[in-house]
Amino acid sequence: MRDFIKFQYNEEMKSEKTIALALTGASGMPYSLRLMEKILESGSRLYLIYSAVAQIVIKQEMGLSLPSRASDAEAYFIERFKPGKGKLRVFGREEWFSPVTSGSNPPDAMVVCPCTMGSLAAFAAGMSQNVIERAVDVVLKERKKLIIVPRETPFSTIHLENMLKLSKAGAVILPANPGFYHHPETVADLVDYIVARILDHLDIPQDISPRWGEGEE
Repeated sequence: MRDFIKFQYNEEMKSEKTIALALTGASGMPYSLRLMEKILESGSRLYLIYSAVAQIVIKQEMGLSLPSRASDAEAYFIERFKPGKGKLRVFGREEWFSPVTSGSNPPDAMVVCPCTMGSLAAFAAGMSQNVIERAVDVVLKERKKLIIVPRETPFSTIHLENMLKLSKAGAVILPANPGFYHHPETVADLVDYIVARILDHLDIPQDISPRWGEGEE
């Protein structure tokens, strides 16, 4: 009976995708919230981590006062998105016992959206001075998918070299550069374009933004 329960548990875990999402202090928080919404709608489990500067940026861009305590933020987002039980966890940036800090329990994929150039540099250097940096280090070393959404312009040579280093290590560099072939009419359409590309790379089905060649007469 014990072996059957263990087998059943393992099969359930394998069928349920776990995505880690880190918010750092770059502009682009509308991408993050829309991505959270769509990941949770897909039935995937979401682990959320955010930096102190991300709290400042999300307040400035969206008027959202993100609590400093992870438990308070978790309660807020559960109320906002109403995910299934256990589908959303929020971890503090110094919560070293969170599952994302160990290679024995890595997520299936991780997205850093938006990603500052400072965070990018720390990732490229293999830093692990906070939970976000450690989570990225774990995902890279365990050969899981890492998607980095940098939000900066122009890029300096240092920025580009750091992106190249991470790309060589296996990361997907997905800049927040929306296309216009789908004839966007609102800012939300532009946000959905980028979120759709992230979801594609996470292998999460999406229909929020048309693909090239779709909808043509």
